[in-house]
Amino acid sequence: MVFCSTGTGRLTILALGYITFLIFGALVFSAIETPEEMGLVREIRQTRGAFLENNKCVSDEELESLIVEIVKASNRGVSAVQNASGSPNWSFGQSLFFSSTVITTIGYGHVTPLSRSGKVFCIIYATVGIPLTLVLLSALVERLLIPTVWFLQFLNSRLGHLYQSFNIRIFHLLIMVAIFLIFFMFVPAVIFAACEPEWDYLDSFYYCFISLTTIGLGDYIPGDSIGQPHRPLYKIATAGYLFIGITFLMLTLSVFYDIPQLNIGILFSSSSDDTSSEKARLAESSVTTQYGAGDLYNPELDENTHRHVVRVRSRRDDSPSPEETTSKPFRNP
Repeated sequence: MVFCSTGTGRLTILALGYITFLIFGALVFSAIETPEEMGLVREIRQTRGAFLENNKCVSDEELESLIVEIVKASNRGVSAVQNASGSPNWSFGQSLFFSSTVITTIGYGHVTPLSRSGKVFCIIYATVGIPLTLVLLSALVERLLIPTVWFLQFLNSRLGHLYQSFNIRIFHLLIMVAIFLIFFMFVPAVIFAACEPEWDYLDSFYYCFISLTTIGLGDYIPGDSIGQPHRPLYKIATAGYLFIGITFLMLTLSVFYDIPQLNIGILFSSSSDDTSSEKARLAESSVTTQYGAGDLYNPELDENTHRHVVRVRSRRDDSPSPEETTSKPFRNP
């Protein structure tokens, strides 16, 4: 029982739960997808048999060789159906879309470098581009957190006398999540469903989710339909949407992680309970210091922290007199 109460014991339980979750997911996917796969296999066999029956001059070996070459080309991003009449995969718009999926780690995998020099350049480009993207995203999120904290302060000023601080922060988080879902999931899904002739709304929403979470399965790619109008421009616009969407997703996650009561990671820390409680107290005493916005006024500082700050400031040579301290309201430095 003592072992389970420590951070190591809780971490062990979490690891076992994680493995159980993986097994559960494998079982569910296997049960759902196996019938669909077997149905496609039967359809392919029937189509192949009908083709050989209607074209007796073609042998089974020749058809097999043709299928193998087509599959190899398709695995490298060259489609025998689309590329014959469509724009090439490595036009500027397509290449820009590919570059964005590489350095944002989405990595659809439907188009890959064909040459050895292209593979070498992709390694070098990703090595430089991925850290650069992380730095840029972090800087953008840091700037966007400033108006986000202002909005939280506005909610505190209007609702602080009615609700607890934690409830206000949860309400603030729900607003951020709602903005993300509406403007980066629901509305873009409608647009993609209208632009892609073979996608319904569920397919479009699925693409938005898989892409913005950087899973990037590559089963749905915008702009790859036959006869897609303005394909390069469409690809560039999609790349911009992905970058902006990932930025706002990181902003929403930052707001989530900044709520100490929701930070369950502290339960699995290897530090002692006293150290963990001290970390929680310090995290609760600042709204945004870890995101570079600590100079903004924080209405959630408790009275003990206020007295501690005043006591430290009073030791400075240029500290105000007691009369000035009592006559002026305290501001968080």
